[in-house]
Amino acid sequence: MRWKGRRQSSNIEDRRGRQTSPRRRSPFGRGGRMRMPTGRSRIGGKSGGGISMIVLLIIGYIVLKYLGIDPALLLSEGGLEPGIEQRDLTRSERLSPQRQDEMTQFVATVLAETEDTWGAIFKASGVTYREPTLVLFEEQVRSACGFASAASGPFYCPSDQKIYIDLTFYDELATKFDAAGDFAQAYVLAHEVGHHVQNLIGVLPRFNEMRGNLSKADENRMSVRVELQADCFAGIWANHTAQKGLVESGDLDEALNAAHQIGDDTLQRRAQGYVVPESFNHGTSEQRSDWFSRGYKTGRIDECDTFKGDV
Repeated sequence: MRWKGRRQSSNIEDRRGRQTSPRRRSPFGRGGRMRMPTGRSRIGGKSGGGISMIVLLIIGYIVLKYLGIDPALLLSEGGLEPGIEQRDLTRSERLSPQRQDEMTQFVATVLAETEDTWGAIFKASGVTYREPTLVLFEEQVRSACGFASAASGPFYCPSDQKIYIDLTFYDELATKFDAAGDFAQAYVLAHEVGHHVQNLIGVLPRFNEMRGNLSKADENRMSVRVELQADCFAGIWANHTAQKGLVESGDLDEALNAAHQIGDDTLQRRAQGYVVPESFNHGTSEQRSDWFSRGYKTGRIDECDTFKGDV
């Protein structure tokens, strides 16, 4: 992608180097965050010593209560979100200052390109595009949607209209998910911006309103449609970027490969050797690649209606 020397967005909030602690607030009360999947399974497995573990949990609960600590806060607001594996990045895993600076310039440039794309699309419809803020953090962060660690991957919070990313995710994207390349990285950011667009046009608010009345299976199916639309919106951004002559040979393949590598079926097969379709909440590899391609080929927002018919 030809990005160097182009305009960089000023909508960047750099929280790197700050110490973050959880507050006593539910992360799901005002709209759940929309995150990029990290391949960590949420499916429970068998384990021994069940009775002993229950006893230990009861004792631990009593001790925490005695000390005046609400155990629920440790799960919901302390960064230990159920089902998300925590990771402590060693010094060697952190990006070098030079790499941090380059990646910061890169995401600021990509964000600026998304602002131009969606600003023009909204203006053509007689509406002003409200630009999101990109928050850069390290290891853990507090958003209006709750407390999160880098392990949860990049995410968008509709409550504060901000996108959150620990830039080390991009190295993980290349090494763990085998999705290298700057256009693969740009696709990830464009997908999160796609969630912001969904928030502005009312898709995310309607989804969050419906959640309380849906079964888990139905919620997952609806979540897939939401995520695939964000992929299609990312494709629209890629289309407009290509029209500017910024897309180089191989860029589209990088984005399509990234979409494929983070499909629910591919992630589950890599993590546990089998897939559980009813637990899919982002879409299969084929679906994600197809909807990105549709957005890229058409460049039209009305071609991204994932809520009509089969996906």
